[in-house]
Amino acid sequence: MPELTIAVAKGRLQDAALARLACAGVIVSEAALASRRLAVADETGLFKFIFVKPADVPVYVEHGIADCGVVGRDVLLESAADLLQPLDLKIGRCRIVVASPHAKTEMNSFGMLRVATKYPRIAAEHFGARGLPIEIIELSGSVELAPALGLSDCIVDVVETGRTLAENNLSIVEVICESTGRLVVNRASYQLKAKSVANLIDALSESMSQEAKA
Repeated sequence: MPELTIAVAKGRLQDAALARLACAGVIVSEAALASRRLAVADETGLFKFIFVKPADVPVYVEHGIADCGVVGRDVLLESAADLLQPLDLKIGRCRIVVASPHAKTEMNSFGMLRVATKYPRIAAEHFGARGLPIEIIELSGSVELAPALGLSDCIVDVVETGRTLAENNLSIVEVICESTGRLVVNRASYQLKAKSVANLIDALSESMSQEAKA
């Protein structure tokens, strides 16, 4: 039986997460990854990995299906799940931004601001803290299209290079926060599997320290 089950976000973070874990001695074989199974063991058999959509990682960890998880801070802020976040893994660096074809001064004169986003909680908290009235238009696809088609005045989205924004005539108006991949831990597992969790955190921390010195 594996000591720990780790939920890994599929997509943008997956390769970087597996590379970070491999540097800490937690290695998933190429054969296991090539099998396309959504649950695999590492080479030692001490760890079980489940690969799920990013938004599902906090759910699996909070409910104890997984002891730990690797997921972006953007997803954690949006989910508001009750998890421990003992380690910033320094992977998948990006920014959560407000972007618009309009200048910030123009946006402030719109009255009710229409905001297209995949992050309704983050958007509501950001604009709410500034006392700005908004209408949130929740999308699951390419939010960059929304201002160009007249659906919204601006967007709140994750940006890595900014290239997609530029291609859609959008500029960053404001950076809400930075986001990187985080190790998250279920609160009960942190107590009941304290030694295994601590060993994993220590191994990751040590490998990151060695990497920084290289």
